[in-house]
Amino acid sequence: MTDLRLQKVAQILVDHSTQVGNGDKVAITASTAAEPLVKALYNQILERGGYPHVLFDFEGQDEVYFGKADDHQLDFVPLFHKMAFEEFDVLIKIRADTNTRALASIDPIRQARRQKAMFSLIQSQLRRGADKSLRWMSTLFPTNAYAMEADMGFEDYKDFVFRAMHADDETPDPVAHWQGVKSEQQRIIDRIQGHDRVEIKGPNVDLSLSIKGRTFNNACGVHNMPDGEIYTGPVEDSANGWVHYTYPAMLQGRIVDGIKLEFDQGKVVNASATENEQYLLKMIDTDAGSRYIGEFAIGTNFEIDRFTKSILFDEKIGGTFHMALGAGYPETGSQNKSDIHWDMICDLRQDSEIKVDGEVFYRNGEFVV
Repeated sequence: MTDLRLQKVAQILVDHSTQVGNGDKVAITASTAAEPLVKALYNQILERGGYPHVLFDFEGQDEVYFGKADDHQLDFVPLFHKMAFEEFDVLIKIRADTNTRALASIDPIRQARRQKAMFSLIQSQLRRGADKSLRWMSTLFPTNAYAMEADMGFEDYKDFVFRAMHADDETPDPVAHWQGVKSEQQRIIDRIQGHDRVEIKGPNVDLSLSIKGRTFNNACGVHNMPDGEIYTGPVEDSANGWVHYTYPAMLQGRIVDGIKLEFDQGKVVNASATENEQYLLKMIDTDAGSRYIGEFAIGTNFEIDRFTKSILFDEKIGGTFHMALGAGYPETGSQNKSDIHWDMICDLRQDSEIKVDGEVFYRNGEFVV
């Protein structure tokens, strides 16, 4: 029997996130594990008059790929994906990993090479998202692998996922809920927009940066599901101070824990970690932009009340802030370019505050505006 919560997720993605309409070319990228959600989306897209196109990966495809691909194949961008990212009206990306550690033993150099080739698709997504020619959305379909990473039973994890998306039984109208999130977060953005100096202080951070001339975006279920954050791209040379991230950072199937970064004039000048430090140092030397901040954000989703090892959820944890090293979002005014975008999260729920131009804006996990 179909889980009715999947119908609500499809409704959010089609009617709120991407607003599929008559004649829209819609690409859905997913693994075969996400077939139940893909089916629900396919039906709703057809009902709205769109043209759904499904690009499936089979389970274990990445392992096969990295085990066999030579350098030329690592550098090759799949043509169907290239067309979807560059020409379609709507792109819905669904993660549904059945083995979250599948690439843990793959040579980071080979992964970085592949990531560099595929980043051309992300650049197209960001560019077309900024000029409104592409409506894109990234989400997750619950699997046993994600439940194990989150140290949860599978049924409990599914309940957690749908609750975080407000596609649960307690939300009669999920689209109306996310419209309400949009309004409340816009009120907060209106209070910070147009200011300059941001100071973040707490047991794990003492950092300042500038948001002068930058635009805050309202993450209210348009590009991510679940969602709940406000974010911008700070002035590239403005960050000074340090941050000790309270949660592990995930990238390419690897966990890097105990990360501490020190910034001077925007650049990471010292970096350390208690686990996988060499991987951290290798990745932040990817290119000229990988030691600079591309994103500064504050998480607002208090239904996400635990660390799950999935950045799609964890960066939204209410009472935290996160920053991404590497590429920024052009629509925020960010000029930082890189082949990486690596989010790292820090808790602000105890003895912490954010000041904006000297005025307290946020204290102990809550906005005070």
